[in-house]
Amino acid sequence: MDIRSAQAFIAVAEELNFGRAANRLHMAQPPLSRMIRQLEEELGARLFERTTHWVTLTPHGEAVLEPMRELVMLSQRIPEIVRKSLRGDAGRVRLGFAEASVDVGVGNLATLVRQRRPGIVLELQSSQFAHLGLDRLRRGALDLLIARVDVVPSDLESEVVSEEELLLALPVDHPLASRDIVRSADLAEEPWVVLPGGSATGLNRLSLLSVEGGFIPRVVQSAPESSTLLLLVSAGVGVALTLSSVRTHLPARGIAFRSISPAQEPIRVRLIWRRNDANPALAAVVALAREALHGQQ
Repeated sequence: MDIRSAQAFIAVAEELNFGRAANRLHMAQPPLSRMIRQLEEELGARLFERTTHWVTLTPHGEAVLEPMRELVMLSQRIPEIVRKSLRGDAGRVRLGFAEASVDVGVGNLATLVRQRRPGIVLELQSSQFAHLGLDRLRRGALDLLIARVDVVPSDLESEVVSEEELLLALPVDHPLASRDIVRSADLAEEPWVVLPGGSATGLNRLSLLSVEGGFIPRVVQSAPESSTLLLLVSAGVGVALTLSSVRTHLPARGIAFRSISPAQEPIRVRLIWRRNDANPALAAVVALAREALHGQQ
């Protein structure tokens, strides 16, 4: 069913007179009558009862009147929606991010999108550790990723928005907690709790630290995310690597956070998106994300 048929139906339904409806539509009456008959045949129901003296809506016509009006209104809005989309004022962006430690920045971004680009739907998908998020981004399941990665595949574009310090998390009553800075060599005998290997503080970072300290790390448990990792550390299961943003944003009862010597490379937080993605809404969200996330820890 085309929009012209819907407009013809609405005119007849409101005028209840084919002659007046034809004048309103700037057309002759016979083509209007044919359009209504064709519409009734297409829908498989009579929409009007008509004689030479009067026209009334059937129950079927009454039932479709409001949906027809909505259809016409939507058709009138579509050109403006397309114009907004071309300007980056409308559309959808699926954002993946890894841990609760970036929730504040993501919340700031969501607020900016709602305030400045209300026509954009920002879909948030959490628990996207870097290796999983990069795979989903490259497959088209995500449009934008906030992740802590040092190397970005060549088909992706990225921008560093902040840097975080790598820290040691240990129970407050641990002997090493009395120090402001813990040497990597002093961690040789410690049991470790780790995040998944694709995370910024997973086995890859622990491996680098152990090389500097001259030991093989003894991993006793893996945690799915930072909140659980801190719970395990506070329970005395082991020590762990974590981030300055975790210290700032997550509850950490019973946890001491300490710097590590020698100083470790900072963890870079990046915005990552597909290099050739032409979605104007994505470009708009990336610009707002720079503002919401820059320097966030």
